[in-house]
Amino acid sequence: MTSATSHPSPHTIDRSLLTKLTIGCIGIVYGDIGTSPLYAFREAVRHASSGADGLLPLEIYGILSLIFWALIINVTVKYVMFLLYIDNRGEGGNLSLVALARKGVSSGWSRVVLLLGIIGAGLFTGDAVITPAISVFSAIEGLKLITPAFNDFILPMTVLILVGIFAVQRKGTTKVAVFFGPLMTAWFLVMGGLGLSHIIQLPEVLKALNPYYGLYFIAHHGWLSLSVIGSVFLAVTGVEALYVDLGHFGRRPIQYAWLGLALPCLALNYAGQAAALLQDPAVIKNPFFLMAPSWGLLPLVIMATMATTIASQAVITGAFSLAQQAMHLGLLPRLEVRHTSAEQEGQVYMPRVNNLLLLAVLLLCVVFRSSSALASAYGIAVTATMMITSVLAFIVIWKVLGRSLLNALLWTLPFAMIELVYLCSNLAKVIDGGYVTLGVAALIVLVMTTWIKGSRYLYARARQRAVSLTDLLEMLDRDPPQRIEGTAIFLTSDPQTAPMALLQNIKHNKILHSHNVVLTIVTAHTPKVPEDQRLVIDTISSFMSRIIISYGYMETPDVPRALALARRQGFEIDLKEASYFLGRRSFIAGAHSRMPDKLGQAWKNETVDQHAARVAVPDSLPPWRNKIYIALADSAVTATDFYRIPRSHVVEMGIQISL
Repeated sequence: MTSATSHPSPHTIDRSLLTKLTIGCIGIVYGDIGTSPLYAFREAVRHASSGADGLLPLEIYGILSLIFWALIINVTVKYVMFLLYIDNRGEGGNLSLVALARKGVSSGWSRVVLLLGIIGAGLFTGDAVITPAISVFSAIEGLKLITPAFNDFILPMTVLILVGIFAVQRKGTTKVAVFFGPLMTAWFLVMGGLGLSHIIQLPEVLKALNPYYGLYFIAHHGWLSLSVIGSVFLAVTGVEALYVDLGHFGRRPIQYAWLGLALPCLALNYAGQAAALLQDPAVIKNPFFLMAPSWGLLPLVIMATMATTIASQAVITGAFSLAQQAMHLGLLPRLEVRHTSAEQEGQVYMPRVNNLLLLAVLLLCVVFRSSSALASAYGIAVTATMMITSVLAFIVIWKVLGRSLLNALLWTLPFAMIELVYLCSNLAKVIDGGYVTLGVAALIVLVMTTWIKGSRYLYARARQRAVSLTDLLEMLDRDPPQRIEGTAIFLTSDPQTAPMALLQNIKHNKILHSHNVVLTIVTAHTPKVPEDQRLVIDTISSFMSRIIISYGYMETPDVPRALALARRQGFEIDLKEASYFLGRRSFIAGAHSRMPDKLGQAWKNETVDQHAARVAVPDSLPPWRNKIYIALADSAVTATDFYRIPRSHVVEMGIQISL
């Protein structure tokens, strides 16, 4: 399988940089899956022993075999050896696959692909809510094994740690992130060492590496095996991070970190937990912590807490990245983004996303009160997201890479079938807590589709009443307004029509600047846009120019910087004296609100001329949904802040719109 797009060869990375990236991705990429041993094996054996007096050795071998082969098939084969080679100009993740897949499908299928991406984003958000809670809970619960006196302090300590994790986000993690890799490396080595110490005592546990034992367990336990499989899948939670962080670390560091450290240590630890359980059935209470000697229990709890803190940090950062990408792709309104590092552009903090996540995580802690209870809510998001990734990969292989239908199915169908089994096993837990993940995902889907449809409706209404730039120039020639010196920059979403702020300025102020720039900012279907493709400059008349600035969906727009680039390319503009005219809309819910009901119409891969030709206003949704759109629009940051325009140079022209 070849990469979907070309990017620099990984062989160009020197050894020192490769080592640094490999250690770095151990701390970021594998934080979530690296803390799964705290609860995955425990929950699997707990479900298997439900209603029985204990577990037979053959059953323990079966559970261990299922976990081991989940790590091999679902992580190593699918993600590390397969999906990392399907990228969108070096970037991975569901949204990158969506942008890539939509290039090769028709407009009808494009809407389906977009919807899959939105659902995937919602499921990832559900995962981001549960991961910090279950990870920190499972670490702090180790204190109960030291003394039962800690029982009443588990929940308060968990809440305190989680509040601290979210509170430090505003200051950024650049200074402490350098320790993430070494700390998680030490964590993996400790896990592997603990497991190895018990494997040495009972080496026959390694025969569970034979897939026969896993298949035997499934064949002889009927419906019970489905419940156990749902818990087994907890061992691979966090696997999407391998793919999402492809652009941050590159393929080789992720592969080296997994094959060289993460996978061996995880396999040793799970085998060690099984060996400890075979030697002492009482270990079933908490196999991970009870592997440690009594003197090492407290240090292990402390180290586990640090590891889960790092894992939570990685998930929160991933949520910020997802929200930023969704925002640039038009799936969300403009949200406040603060850059916490001058050296690394990807280090961002989003206050509203951070606060909403914290509120949801604390609510989960108070309601579920233990990691075992939360385990029932976990898994659905991950399995469904993995299935969506498989479907999107199939579309890319078939439609973008040009492989045959049979070839695409051979690459993706086996994974999708296995993930379907995992999904069915986790759906059985909906009543026990899985509804949390589905509820979060449904809420995100509602928000994103409402924003898309509302924006599409407003665009259509604006196009219906718009004045083309050509017509405006003709009117100005017939009845020229008073001209004043200076440069005026007008932002608009449609480069073919006259910006609302320009029309308002002529209508109310009766003036026109000597140099006018119609500026449009568009988001490309690629993660980044090269500097030499950033600008399209067009001279319309002696006093008016048009500039289109393109950004990738993983880039941060910076209008003054882009215009400075235009100046270096020969475009005459005085940025120090220029004024930016922005149209600021305010919304009210009208009695006859009309919003669109066809998802994705604004996402067709059309040219500007095709957009201009479509002016019919679509049908509406119920008024209650209009109110959601208005609330989202009111929560958006101003274009001034979002595009980094100097406030002292901005003139806003307001308009009220009834939905």
